[in-house]
Amino acid sequence: MTGSLLRVENLVVEFRGGGAFALRRETVTAVKDVSFHIGAGDAYGLVGESGSGKTTTGRCVLGLQAPTSGSITLGTDDVGELRKRDPQLLHQRIQAVFQNPIASLNPAMTVARILAEPLRRLVGMKDPAAARTRGEELLDAVRLPTDVLDRRPTELSGGMAQRVSIARALASSPSLIVLDEAVSALDVATQAQVINLLADLRDETGVSYLFIGHDLAVVRHLCDRIGVMSQGALVEEGTADQVCHSPQDDYTRRLLDAVPVPDPTVKRVRHGHTTR
Repeated sequence: MTGSLLRVENLVVEFRGGGAFALRRETVTAVKDVSFHIGAGDAYGLVGESGSGKTTTGRCVLGLQAPTSGSITLGTDDVGELRKRDPQLLHQRIQAVFQNPIASLNPAMTVARILAEPLRRLVGMKDPAAARTRGEELLDAVRLPTDVLDRRPTELSGGMAQRVSIARALASSPSLIVLDEAVSALDVATQAQVINLLADLRDETGVSYLFIGHDLAVVRHLCDRIGVMSQGALVEEGTADQVCHSPQDDYTRRLLDAVPVPDPTVKRVRHGHTTR
């Protein structure tokens, strides 16, 4: 780690009296006193089952959900304050890739327009020719042919669409990308390709990742450190090797028991080098 990029300190998120809890006016604590940090150029995995609080934590990092208490800082800036003061700058510095690539891309737009939008809004690139050239560069970075620029999301496979989503996230040269279940909708072979692509992009660009998922077999291939969440709390944290080979919490052990035998064709990734 070469310095702290993101710090989450004592994060608490409560939901009061809304939705399914409106009749009983219950207060539900979705995130309970969670703290972790991500270094510049690092990949941090946040893993847990559905309802563990990991996605709510990611939404707070993105500035989409206000915490009840605690703090989230990106560099020296408080994320909540930055969202109020300069949301465009926040979106330039933190980008997201979500679970369903087809649903997250506008079906009415060509890929060229999808990539041109963040270039125009966040980078100030208004010249169509320059935006198309940059779009070609972004597609090349995610290992897609340039003719994909003229296609629409519905014409792409799930893996290709997710690569377009990653290219869109890279358009503003962010320092952090939040990947929320970004490969869980893909088949196993495509998952491996996208994970390896993300590892290569981190080495090439120096971008940091907050990688949110439920499958330790996937998370451990990409991340330097892993935090395990259960019922809103961070129950275990450590290096990927520590968490996966010497788990301290029973919940982590149960997650590991559900992990299939690793695919030998998937690269074991650590920042700066990979092994097979």
